[in-house]
Amino acid sequence: MLPSSQVNTNPFEIISRDPSRTVTPVPSPNGSSPALSQESPAPSQESPAPSQESPTTLSVDPPPSSFIPSPDQPSSSSSRPPSRSLSATIVSSPLNPNSLNPNSATAPYPFARPRRQSRGNAPVTRRIASEDSQALGSSTQRGSMVLWGLATADNQGILLPPPSFTADQRGSFLSTGSRDSMWTLSSDSKFPSATIRGGLVPYAWDPTADMDDVDEEDSLHALDSVDKPPSLLNPRSISNLGVLFLLVSCLLGLFIALPVVTYVQNSGHSLFLDESSGGNTIDVPQGAIHTRSLIDPDTPNSVKTRVGYDSQNYNLVFSDEFNVDGRSFNPGDDPFWEAADLWYLNTGDIEWYSSEQVYTANGSLHVRIDNVPTNGMSYRSGMLQSWNKFCFSGGYIEVSLTLPGPNEETRGYWPGVWTMGNLARPGYSATTDGMWPYSYDSCDVGTFPNQTDADGLGPLAALNSSASQAKYNNRLSYLTGQKTSACTCPGEDHPGPSNSKGRGAPEIDVLEAEHNKQGLGGVVSQSAQFAPFTHDYLYANDTAQEWEVFNTNISRPNTYRGSAVQQAVSGLTQLPSDIFEGSGQNFHTFGFEYFANPQARSEGFITWQMDDTPTIRMGAGAVGPDQGTDGSGVGQRLISEEPMSIVLNLGMSPNWQTIDLTTMTFPAEMLVDYVRVYQREGNTNIGCDPPDYPTANYINKHPEAYSNPQLLYWTQGAAGANYSFPKNQLVRHYISVRIAFLTQYLNEQFNNGC
Repeated sequence: MLPSSQVNTNPFEIISRDPSRTVTPVPSPNGSSPALSQESPAPSQESPAPSQESPTTLSVDPPPSSFIPSPDQPSSSSSRPPSRSLSATIVSSPLNPNSLNPNSATAPYPFARPRRQSRGNAPVTRRIASEDSQALGSSTQRGSMVLWGLATADNQGILLPPPSFTADQRGSFLSTGSRDSMWTLSSDSKFPSATIRGGLVPYAWDPTADMDDVDEEDSLHALDSVDKPPSLLNPRSISNLGVLFLLVSCLLGLFIALPVVTYVQNSGHSLFLDESSGGNTIDVPQGAIHTRSLIDPDTPNSVKTRVGYDSQNYNLVFSDEFNVDGRSFNPGDDPFWEAADLWYLNTGDIEWYSSEQVYTANGSLHVRIDNVPTNGMSYRSGMLQSWNKFCFSGGYIEVSLTLPGPNEETRGYWPGVWTMGNLARPGYSATTDGMWPYSYDSCDVGTFPNQTDADGLGPLAALNSSASQAKYNNRLSYLTGQKTSACTCPGEDHPGPSNSKGRGAPEIDVLEAEHNKQGLGGVVSQSAQFAPFTHDYLYANDTAQEWEVFNTNISRPNTYRGSAVQQAVSGLTQLPSDIFEGSGQNFHTFGFEYFANPQARSEGFITWQMDDTPTIRMGAGAVGPDQGTDGSGVGQRLISEEPMSIVLNLGMSPNWQTIDLTTMTFPAEMLVDYVRVYQREGNTNIGCDPPDYPTANYINKHPEAYSNPQLLYWTQGAAGANYSFPKNQLVRHYISVRIAFLTQYLNEQFNNGC
């Protein structure tokens, strides 16, 4: 910082002092203060410093150009009486917080000086009076720094005059000869006021002066002086916290809860399936989201309970009313259903299943078949399945539907509603290899390929069956053996819960419709498939506990009992004529009720119904052991204990019935009004991965088989998934009792046992 004597108040130029030019005060024209005189001698060096009681008067050099003319004296180019004066009283700056009573007087010039339109030949910079720094500094040592600020202007483009002061506040002022600035000077002011043509106002400031001054705004920066609440528990704090909590809750709901709900609605997985640790039950919130909860909100309350054909009370655990139009069943679009995109080669179908053929409209699910060639197939149709999304173990399933075709004489469609164990994925042949339709928990010959001994020499019932077909060499079984049997060696690939539990993928059908092969009209086949097989696919039917037909006027046993790939226990029931698309398209109900008790397997049964009337029933005794000389050597087959998924499809295959296109129309549709699942009161067991019959880990360990429908086999080869069958512990026994030449055969077939 420069000494005050060297401070130049002109912002554009530093002018050296001329000690020969001095200023002495003379009376001003109006007598209010001493005027500036060009003739007065400079004060002596011994002049005393001004005191607080005697205001300081200053002498100022004449400016290089004239001052503003006085109102009562004409201007002159050579000399003029000064029109500005330094008052004997120092005027306090309007920025000075110690200014007193600003309303007691007016400023020396209560008028605004017009802004000049052009400076003309006036120099850009003007020399300020030589004592300017002394005047700014004053005897109180203020003014050790000169600061600049912007001047204000009114909306007419003129600079505003200095503010008015009272007589006792008014001090001295000086104006530069260029008329570019006017200052007020006060010994007690830190902030002299001024106006500048250039738009800048100079003022002097001594930082040390602020140390003792008290400003009413200083408390804003003093933490100790800020009022603080005595406690956070005051009404204002509580209300502020409440508003913040509400705001945060809204933000969390918008950015977290809403995306989660959206994901649950659109995800291909159900987040509501939460398996409890206490058993094979699932705690499920119901009715939360339309068509996304286990129980559809549109399901009437009156049907949420029922009394079973076994006289037990049942509760609704799942329903889909299909009332929401335009639903999509593409992968990931629905938590419980997915439409297939594949050719179902296992049954030799002539249609391609495509997801666009399954949709909802007018309050129903539509499964549509078109005579549109697709992917090498002559027709395009739809299949909807709940595999690995929704499964149930035991209970009652009911479906309300109509059937395709112009009338009851139609021949060729293959509409079906059926269930299958979740360890096999419908349409994915590699997953059914060694799994379907096994429902078996014994370790015996029934687990071997073709149901023959390890040496392939017996039993006789397996080597030849009159009920088999020539394409299977009249062998009883053409299956590859139970892949995950109760004979699985420890440490081998098995879904669990232990390698000693036989696992598989049995099938129970709600219905498969066809034309009556023994008369007129349509019939519905209601059946269950099992493996391994009894000799000639026979099932016990001596007692009502084993097999029962409830109304022989409309129902009868099916003469088809199976083939080398399945054993079927089946009955046929006459269909009502108004169920078909062209003859009324009225909805009728079909379903089955079944029970399996792993601790008392003889209690198991399946009862089928049509229009809420039982049609046929089979007990566990119908598929009991088949021992003896003529038997196949197998043990008890089981009423399914596996978690069962649901399939709805509309196919066509010459393996099902003769196709007569003259009795068919295209497009044709199977309409489904609803699907409902009930279970015994207090015995809820839903989910595809129950603890006693897990499937998830096994499925995840074999992604190739469960994701590629073009693969035919579980094992190696061009069409295989390149997995291997686990070792069977029965092979070691056979090696010890059979002759040596069989060793190579056994090694190849069963990896030399455990």
